Order: sequence, then structure tokens, then C-alpha cells
Amino acid sequence: MNTTGNARVAATLDQLAALLELADAGFYAARAYRRAAALVRDLPTPVEELVRNGRVRELRGIGPSIEAKLRELFETGRIAELEELRRETSPELVAVGRTLGISAPLASRIATALGIGTAVELRDAAAAGRLREVPGVGPKTEAKIRAALAQEPSRRPTLVLLHRARELSAQLADALGGVPAGDARRWREVTSRLAVVVSTTEPDAARARFAALPEIVALVGEDVGLTLDGVPVDLHLTPPKAFGTALLRATGSEEYVASLGALPDAPDEAAVYRALGIPYLVPELREPPAPVEPPALVELAQIRGDLHCHTTWSDGRGTVLEMAEAARARGYEYLAICDHTVNVRVVPGLASDDLRRQAAEIASANELLAPFRVLRGTECDVLPDGRLDLPDDVLAELDWVQLSLHAGQRAPRGELTARVIHAMQHPSVRCLSHPTGRLLGHRPENALDLERTIETALATGVALEVNGLPNRLDLSGDHVRIAVEAGAAIACSTDAHSTAGLGNMPLSVHTARRGRATAADVVNTRPLDALHRR
Repeated sequence: MNTTGNARVAATLDQLAALLELADAGFYAARAYRRAAALVRDLPTPVEELVRNGRVRELRGIGPSIEAKLRELFETGRIAELEELRRETSPELVAVGRTLGISAPLASRIATALGIGTAVELRDAAAAGRLREVPGVGPKTEAKIRAALAQEPSRRPTLVLLHRARELSAQLADALGGVPAGDARRWREVTSRLAVVVSTTEPDAARARFAALPEIVALVGEDVGLTLDGVPVDLHLTPPKAFGTALLRATGSEEYVASLGALPDAPDEAAVYRALGIPYLVPELREPPAPVEPPALVELAQIRGDLHCHTTWSDGRGTVLEMAEAARARGYEYLAICDHTVNVRVVPGLASDDLRRQAAEIASANELLAPFRVLRGTECDVLPDGRLDLPDDVLAELDWVQLSLHAGQRAPRGELTARVIHAMQHPSVRCLSHPTGRLLGHRPENALDLERTIETALATGVALEVNGLPNRLDLSGDHVRIAVEAGAAIACSTDAHSTAGLGNMPLSVHTARRGRATAADVVNTRPLDALHRR
């Protein structure tokens, strides 16, 4: 194989993990490949170099089996086990089944029992009454499958988090010589559909390349493919002279595009906006109600430091020095170490003595890395009565105190809000972490009264965090807009638990941009001397 980017290698490992799960090869084997995929995806250097130089085993989590698979991939351009699994597990049928609400194990069982592997063969088998031949498929299950096959499209879409949607969209676009579009280009936190726009004068050739991509395991329309996870991918083909118009339409949102009226054909988006006689609007703001005069949004390059990360002192995977060196390498001026306190319970937390011992390690890092500055901080839990999980004298020693609510997310609105507001009034507190407590796809927002919380933030000078963990992105863009319109300060942080996690800052910044935040609204665009006191 010539050159294979880390993203494509990671995608291959992800596919292998998914197919191992379908083949019942064992939870731990699949998990190992998924972890290896995440590791490879975040590597700052080409994994191919590490493999060819015999150094890939230096990466934590890469053992002899995975090393052998990577070497096979680079030397032969394929992984034999992956191709065998594709033949045995019928990924097309699994992908299509997921859009119909059929579980992956059931789809695999149907494929094996009936010797079928495509959506067409599934429909034919259902029509012929052959589903009853599948062990475990009784009349009720058969009726559900037949009803699902009669309905288009799926009523239960697969949700993809933003970071994965952007990675996969970019990967597909790169392979096709196109540009990612859809929800992911607008930095929407979750999506159920991906989109790629390709400028071409040979649409049939582009369709053939699309169908042949390893990420596309089934076609459900001339220009719609499915990933193994059952996520539809829309292929938008356009002549070069209308590329900008096609990209604008495919980016959406649908309501925003409709509000523009008839769109002229143009080779790029800027030309479309000029022809319409309106200012260019960045994709993040293309949601109703879109601003008439776009504000000067905060830029990633304006971020001077990360104000929320974890180390091996609690549940992080990097030492203080490793996290600080990685932050400095990103061009930052400062980094706040905010390990958990003991009340969090589900992970190790730091008590007063631990924080004072950690101070010596932070001081040592500061000596080595000056003028870069490591800030002594904490992600301090709020106790049930609104007190903080550290004594006042310890809190007063710290440079950056993040409030955090972990237990009691389902408390009633009044009780929850009273706890948080009381804690925000403590003179040492600088920021409220992930205020609504949501976990995308797993836990909804808590009942916190955001209006009263913002009022308290204004009165106390406490910043509200936009947490960059892919499954949080909390505050959301909508909540950021409410906060900045009220005049509250925002902190764009990653909540990184590893050096690679510091790379999630774009997720935080672009979420803040969706809320129309400017550099003046974001506290960590300030130099350290302006940040230090509230």
C-alpha cells in the first residue's frame, strides 16, 4: 500500500472491531481494536512510519496481534481476517438491518441461516416466508421484520457524535476528492446522516468510486450509501460551475437554505452570497434564526490556554508534565490542572493533602516550562447542601476552581438550582463545569434553571463552561447564545483526560461559535494576567 493516512487506518481497525463483535469473537478483542483505532486516529505522526520502523509497540495499547495486523495492512494493502469477516458476517445486511430496527446479531443470524447477504435477498426471503427457517425467529419477530421492510426510511436512526461525523465525512470526502457537508459541517453535536459534495464532469465514475469505498457497505439509492453502523451517506454530485450552490444546499440547515429563496449557480459559496446580496455566513450560524449581520466569532487561534484537564492524579492518563508539554506544543500559554475531588467517588479524587502534594509537581513543571504556566486547579464537586468538596483554605490557594455536579443530576429543578447557585457564590470559584450535565445519546440535560444560573454568573463573575468532550459539548450552542446575549463569560475547555484529549478544543470553540460567542466572551482568549482574578 502506498500511503495510508492515520484516519483511514483507524477506520480499518474500527471496521475490524465491529465485524469481530458481529462474529461473536469476544468483547475484549473488539474493544482492543477500537482503542487502537482511537489511538491511531489521534497520533501526531504517521502510524505507517512507526510500523515500518518497528516502534508501534511503544504505543500503549498496541500489542503483538494488532502490530501484526498493521504490518499486514501496510505490506499487502489488506487484512485477510477483515476480508474473511466481511464474507462471513454480511455487513450489508447488518447495515440495512440497523436502518430497519433489526439488531446486528439477528441480522447476522438471518444471513447465516438463509445464506443471504443483501437487502434485496432479505426482502425476497421475507416475501417467500423463509424467515421462519431462522432459529429463534417466531411469528411475532417475522411480522416485525416484514413490517419494517415495508416502511422506508428507518424510524430509528443511528446517532453519530460530532467528532466521529466530521472524521468519517472528511475521510469519505478525501477519498472522493470532495468536501464534507451536512450537519457535521455546521458543527451540530449529533447527526443521523452524513453528506459529501463532489465536483465532477463524470458523475457515473464518481458514483462507482463511492460504491467501492470500504466505508460504504450497501447502497440504498443511486446516491445514498450506508456505513456498517447503518448511517446513511448522501453523495451530492455537481458540475464545477454550480459547486458552491450544491455545497450550500448540502450543508443546510434545510430551514436556513429555504429562507434564502432561489439560489443562483456559482462555483463557490462566497459567490452565491454575493449574488444574493447578503453577507457570507459561516456554516455554524446557518440555523434559524440566522443573524442578519454576522458577528466576529471567536477563532481557535485566539485560545491562549485550556482551563480544564485531568492527570494521573485522578482519572487522567498523562502526568502533569506530559499534559503541560502537550499544551505548550499546541501554542498555549497556560493549562489548568483540574483533577477531581473525593466526592465524585466513581473515579479517584484528590483531598486537601493530595492537592498540596500535587502542587510540588506543578511547581517543578513550571520551572521546566517557563514562561508557560501550569495553573493549580480543581474540578471540585458540589455537595448536596451546596458546599464545596474542599475546605476554604485549600480553595484559596488554587489558581482556578471549577465547580462540578456529578451526583444528583436527576434532582428536582429547585433543589438542583439552589445547590449550584449557592456554590457559585463562593469567592474562590471561577467556572461552572458542564452545567446541564448531559451525555449525548445517554443522559438528557438536568433540570438546572439556566436563566437563574446565568444571572448568578453575571453577579459573581463565574464563567460557564463549553465542555469539549465529544459526548458532552455542554453548554450547547443554543445555551451559549442565551448566555452571551445576557453578558455572561464563557470558558472553552476540553476536559481532557489525555494529551490527545487536548485536541478536542475545536469541538468546544465551534460549539461556542454556534452560540455566536466572540473572543471577548471567552475568558481563555485572555492573557494569563487578565485571566487570573475574576
